[in-house]
Amino acid sequence: MAVRVQREDFDVGAELAALTAGRTDIGGVSCFLGLVRDIAGERPITAMTLEHYAGMTEKMLGEIETEARRRWPLDATLIVHRHGRLEPGDRIVLVITASAHRKAAIESCEFLIDWLKTKAPFWKLEETDAGARWVAARQSDDAAAARWKEPRQTAGKAAK
Repeated sequence: MAVRVQREDFDVGAELAALTAGRTDIGGVSCFLGLVRDIAGERPITAMTLEHYAGMTEKMLGEIETEARRRWPLDATLIVHRHGRLEPGDRIVLVITASAHRKAAIESCEFLIDWLKTKAPFWKLEETDAGARWVAARQSDDAAAARWKEPRQTAGKAAK
C-alpha cells in the first residue's frame, strides 16, 4: 500500500516509473491526475486551499485502497493527495493502479478516485475575486461513488 498526503508537488512520470520499475508481472496501468481548475461553475477561481486531519486522512485513504485491493487483483497502487493552498493548474491528486489485467487496473482506478472524492476527509476552500467559500458535496460525486456499493466481478478477479 502506498498512500501519501503531502503539501509538496509530485512528479507523475517519476511516480509511475518507481511503481512499475522491474515489474514484469504488470500488464496494465491506469492513472488519474487531478488538477486545480480555474473555474467553478461560472466563477473564476484564483486558488483553492485543501485542509485535512493528519492521521485520520491517511487512515481513510488506506481503507479505501484496501477495499480496491479486495475487489480487484492489483499488483501495485499509489495514492498521492496534496493539501494546502494550490493555484489553477497545480496537481492535487494522483491515483495509479497496476494489475496483470487492464480492466482491473482501469476499473479500480476509477473506483479509487470516486471514493476518494466522497469519503476522504478533505475540505476545499475556493478563492474567487468575490471572496472565499467552502465547497459543498455534490450529488454527481455521490452518484458516481454509489455505483461501487456492491463488489463487481472483473475478468481479472475471475482469472485468479
